[in-house]
Amino acid sequence: MAKGTTTIDVGADGVALITIINPPVNSLSFDVLYSLKESYDQALRRDDVKAIVVTGAKGKFSGGFDISAFGGVQTGKVDQPKPGYISIDVLTDTVEAARKPSVAAIDGLALGGGLEVAMACHARISTPTAQLGLPELQLGIIPGFGGTQRLPRLVGISKALEMMLTSKPVKGTEAHGLGLVDSLVSPNELVSSARRWALDMVEGKRPWVASLYKTDKLDSFGEAREIFKFGRAQVRRQAPNLQHPLVCIDVVETGIISGPRAGLWKEFESFQELVRSDTCKSLVHIFFAQRGTTKVPAVTDLGLKPRRVNKVAVIGGGLMGSGIATALVLSNYPVILKEINEKFLQAGLDRVKANLQSRVKKGKMTQEKFEKTFSLLKGALDYESFRDVDMVIEAVIENVSLKQQIFADLEKYCPPHCILASNTSTIDLNLVGSKTRSHDRIIGAHFFSPAHIMPLLEIVRTNKTSPQVIVDLLDVGKKIRKTPVVVGNCTGFAVNRMFFPYTQAALLLVEHGTDLYLIDKAVTKFGMPMGPFRLVDLVGFGVGVATAMQFIENFPERTYKSMVIPLMQEDKRAGETTRKGFYLYDDKRKARPDPEVKKYIEKARSISGVSVDPKLAKLSEKDIIEMIFLPVVNEACRVFAEGIAVKAADLDISSVMGMGFPPYRGGIMFWADSLGSKYIYSRLEEWSKTFGGFFKPCAFLAERAAAGAPLSAPVEQAKSRM
Repeated sequence: MAKGTTTIDVGADGVALITIINPPVNSLSFDVLYSLKESYDQALRRDDVKAIVVTGAKGKFSGGFDISAFGGVQTGKVDQPKPGYISIDVLTDTVEAARKPSVAAIDGLALGGGLEVAMACHARISTPTAQLGLPELQLGIIPGFGGTQRLPRLVGISKALEMMLTSKPVKGTEAHGLGLVDSLVSPNELVSSARRWALDMVEGKRPWVASLYKTDKLDSFGEAREIFKFGRAQVRRQAPNLQHPLVCIDVVETGIISGPRAGLWKEFESFQELVRSDTCKSLVHIFFAQRGTTKVPAVTDLGLKPRRVNKVAVIGGGLMGSGIATALVLSNYPVILKEINEKFLQAGLDRVKANLQSRVKKGKMTQEKFEKTFSLLKGALDYESFRDVDMVIEAVIENVSLKQQIFADLEKYCPPHCILASNTSTIDLNLVGSKTRSHDRIIGAHFFSPAHIMPLLEIVRTNKTSPQVIVDLLDVGKKIRKTPVVVGNCTGFAVNRMFFPYTQAALLLVEHGTDLYLIDKAVTKFGMPMGPFRLVDLVGFGVGVATAMQFIENFPERTYKSMVIPLMQEDKRAGETTRKGFYLYDDKRKARPDPEVKKYIEKARSISGVSVDPKLAKLSEKDIIEMIFLPVVNEACRVFAEGIAVKAADLDISSVMGMGFPPYRGGIMFWADSLGSKYIYSRLEEWSKTFGGFFKPCAFLAERAAAGAPLSAPVEQAKSRM
């Protein structure tokens, strides 16, 4: 079966209209690209064709190269065309070098390969709202169809590098100002205007320009050298672990110094290397894993349609509740925020207001939009206004009896179809709903703080939650721009449970002699936003200890109990809020090491009878990373084996979006498979002999290691869901 095609339609005016067709976004599969070449050859052969217009079907030019073909390219299963075929033979020597002029008529989106096709045409006409960009670097590659050579010649080197390195598209209006498009028109006039423009070129009324040889936007060699130098310094600072942004700069530079043709060959060679790199494989895995979280067996394959959620209530206006309310009003949901008294209610409403105002300050929202958005929020002190809500999200403190009381009240006041969701991060949902008869509509909606910014939403189902309610919440999750992941009900769900050994491993190392600041440095260098100790400071010792207690109670055989934090708490240290935790903080929240922390570590050692291990006092960065993250992998294996997660890729997304695990390493399970189950098992087994149960490999890991199987391979028979 061919994946996509192009059609050619010649009008009485002598213009051939070539249309790219490959729903949903007209992506450029190899089939589409071969078909584009055939359509072009036909248009050039035919005497009744004077000029050509290229467009995309159904209001979308093209979303770029077909990412699903990457797997085939990486494994060699797909026959690739001969070297340089697309960028040189098709786009440069057929499209751009044609004896007949062509115009790209752009609506919707022209991204990646789509924009590269448009840039090979002799002019571009766009709608004001179309998105144009080269986002390839998000996937660990560089533009591969001439984009690194044409974009700098159309918009200048500086702007071209910015667009490629940030992967951010520009709208049609901005693209017009930059010179990337030649004219803006409304969608219904797009094709007719492009036809006229093409005929004007034939008649010499409009310039006929080959982008590849344009030089008026290029800086002098001296200036260009400075731009490249600045770009490289920025990349090394912001993304020290990534090679492909530097390769992108090299390829642009080759074209400027040695000419565009040499640039095209360098682009081709570099693309072929990068597409096979671990970074590209990891980022492509994350790309598909993120889109796959909404596929849940026996839930999303039953033909259920999400019901309309018109109004939502949020209970609790603290940090979490106000963040959730903010996320909802930002996506046009009317929200009722309920608190227990006037003072708390006002504070909650003010928090939402402040969240929205910070968007206005950053230029992400107009004052008018702010007022309209804030007006969607209403406060309440009782349940009277809950009689017509479609969903309630409870976000009060982690207190079982309080939550049980709230859910019993909700059952009385809310309509029978209303979804009853809790944002608990640790309490068993069966316990939360134990005083109700509505178990089929009770579900966890676990947001991460700050809720209006963090992209992950854990949807927690019990064995009684109805598939319809899950489908409804998946839909709300997507509408409020979160990546929803469906997980089973257990202590800590997926993210917090996988990562509870993260801080505990760090404390174990510190008590046995590893420098805590070296641990944070190694973990940050690995690609985490911050190390475990800086994270505990940020979250606050109170929350940290409360969460740790849940795991110590539920998994006593594999938790490491350290006294370091409780001892610091006794001295009124609580983390960043008190300006003293594992670090000292100044007015600007800048952290610096605190030599006093040593005394707490020494005291904790004497209490627990631990002595300094000379090997751990001189750990390499590689060993630090493995001793911190392999216990996380071990727990992730348990979560997977118990059926808490539907698939390993969901745990990858959870680790990246919930904890900031570096996406260019592919997520926790994907990264683990790059080390291999045998290796991970042997390391954990070796450490458990010295340090006990905390490192003991779980049964699932032992089985996979014995079989030499990847950890991510599907669990044949996931244990019955909790």
